[in-house]
Amino acid sequence: MTKITLHNSKTRRKEVFEPIDPTNVRMYVCGPTVYDRAHLGNARPVVVFDVLYRLLRHVYGPDHVTYARNFTDIDDKINARAAETGRPIGDITAETTQWFLEDMGEDNLGALEPDHMPRATGYIPQMVTMIEQLITDGHAYAAEGHVLFRVRSYADYGKLSGRSVDDMIAGARVEVAPFKEDPMDFVLWKPSSDDLPGWDSPWGRGRPGWHIECSAMAHDLLGESFDIHAGGNDLMFPHHENEIAQSCCANPMGEFARYWLHNEMLQVEGKKMSKSLGNFFTVRDLLDQGVAGEVIRYVFLQTHYRKPMDWTERKARDALKELGKWHRLIGDTKAGTVPDTIAEALADDLNTPGAVGVLRHLAEAGDAAGLKAGLDLMGLRPIDEALSVQFDDDKMRALSEMEQRFAETRAAAMETKDFSEVDRMKAALVDAGVEVRMKKDGVDLVPAEGFDPEKLQTLL
Repeated sequence: MTKITLHNSKTRRKEVFEPIDPTNVRMYVCGPTVYDRAHLGNARPVVVFDVLYRLLRHVYGPDHVTYARNFTDIDDKINARAAETGRPIGDITAETTQWFLEDMGEDNLGALEPDHMPRATGYIPQMVTMIEQLITDGHAYAAEGHVLFRVRSYADYGKLSGRSVDDMIAGARVEVAPFKEDPMDFVLWKPSSDDLPGWDSPWGRGRPGWHIECSAMAHDLLGESFDIHAGGNDLMFPHHENEIAQSCCANPMGEFARYWLHNEMLQVEGKKMSKSLGNFFTVRDLLDQGVAGEVIRYVFLQTHYRKPMDWTERKARDALKELGKWHRLIGDTKAGTVPDTIAEALADDLNTPGAVGVLRHLAEAGDAAGLKAGLDLMGLRPIDEALSVQFDDDKMRALSEMEQRFAETRAAAMETKDFSEVDRMKAALVDAGVEVRMKKDGVDLVPAEGFDPEKLQTLL
């Protein structure tokens, strides 16, 4: 059996993965809050931990792995969107949940559906029960319709993020409320007004806090102790820290999660993604622009999950070219046995860049069956014929030559201030079905719908 090693955020070191029960390996990943389209950064943990799910199924068997990824469908952002649009909350969450599943699914980004996809609204009784247990054991208290977790009652609070409670208070913005015993205490339950979603509870009509939702769903589906909890590193504090505290206090005989994995954040063209910079876009934006889901996934997997990832148009274009070449190599070849070198790379703390290197070696060696098996394990598909036909070597050479000539012409025009030739070339390229994307340091020429390689050849 392939030995898997994972970097455990809780211990800050790489450890050999030893499941509690090899016949039922259990993993929980924090899912989306469903009020809008998933942006590109939201997609990274989905893809990364889908590869981990596939690896676990490969090593332990598909019937011996249980994967849960939740939907947060109770949240102030959802309430705000409903107030802003006048639409019922249930309509918003149902629509955006379906959007997420379609964008991330096998027809687009290639993620398998988890075994369980719990929605927070379906687990209110379990949350109330857990909160009642925390109050009974002195780890929580009711105050003015709220229930708060008593942070200082849990001695290991801060162990995951590596901070002391006093340091957190000094350096963090915490909600100050007169009913709190301590500034760091966090909400487990809060009152709801008549215009907000609410459920009856021992503390009055209200709704759960965000953190208790994941604890209750994970406990109900995976038990007091399970193997892996994963998510973006922006969730480490306070969300995951709070999950650990309340779960371990409510179930002192359990461990909650033994291995914690966190992916780093995503940038766009070297900058943090933000609406103010104009580089914020959703997965659907890219798909609608004609960027194949396989391309998005492949770009993601070329960077290790624990390193910041930079999305660039150049990477997307190069990924399309490479996946197209692999399509032509594989043809109708059926997958062989997964090469050990692929499984071993992924088993080394999800070293997807290493696995990509193996794929390239298999392609160079002409091992179509091995390449197909490796791609299958990583959830990648070669680009289909309609796209890959655009990318045979002769056509790509012509495009590259034209790109260089256009860049040189544009650079000369920047000096002379005469852009007539640039405009002429651009019009001819567009007529040949080529999208012209101007950049500060050059230009990208990308085949678009209606790409005509013969017309392109006449321009050279």
